[in-house]
Amino acid sequence: MPQPLSSALIGALRELARVKRLLVALDFDGTLAPEVDSPDAARAIPEAREAVLRLLALPNTRVALISGRSLASLIAVADLPDTTLLVGSHGIEIRLDDPSDHIRLNTTELEQVEVLHEVLGEVADSIDHVWLESKPAGFALHTRLATEHDSRVAHLVALSEAQAEVENLTVREGKNVLEFSVRSTTKGEAVEHLRRYTAADAVFYAGDDVTDEDAFAALLPHDLGVKSGPGKTEAAFRVEGPDEIALVLSTLATFRSGDVHEQ
Repeated sequence: MPQPLSSALIGALRELARVKRLLVALDFDGTLAPEVDSPDAARAIPEAREAVLRLLALPNTRVALISGRSLASLIAVADLPDTTLLVGSHGIEIRLDDPSDHIRLNTTELEQVEVLHEVLGEVADSIDHVWLESKPAGFALHTRLATEHDSRVAHLVALSEAQAEVENLTVREGKNVLEFSVRSTTKGEAVEHLRRYTAADAVFYAGDDVTDEDAFAALLPHDLGVKSGPGKTEAAFRVEGPDEIALVLSTLATFRSGDVHEQ
């Protein structure tokens, strides 16, 4: 059973539901879906998926997923209608209402990706239970299944070798993962882009990881941010995990479907 929401959060959701055009932007892993050892096995909990579908059906309401996953991976695990706006690879890949949006790397970037592949592949091959995930503009080094010592060694060696070989490399540290990209974007920039694209009067954002802090930092005073799980955050509110996020989204959908928002 999810923990009950605080009266302050319920009040904030009620107020947010009143705006005319609302953007609901959500991280996936650790927010809608529990953390799992195999990324391909992740799925949103049924209550969260149902709440997202309710929000998608409401007028003047857009829903977006903003993830560190590649766009292809996000599409596969999310399994949501095409009306869902999708942002993958921390903002490098975007699928809006025109599904033809794709990332295009220039020649220099393609060469840098090849160098990264060689360097990081050697690290992954040399340490047990460390593996490399290909991203459109780089790679993610996963260490969830490795020992704490091996994970620390993998991160230190990968960071040192990659930064020695590739200039202006963007590195992001998440939960048991170190991501390397030849392009620099953040979830905060993704939120700002989607705000303009949807002409939203307010934004709701929920996320659980350190990379979500860029999104929380991009929120304006009339927006609302909810952190899922522990850790330092700039979000105004915090809940325990995906079960509570599902309750938050369901509550928002209920308030918004009650015809309380501006017409």
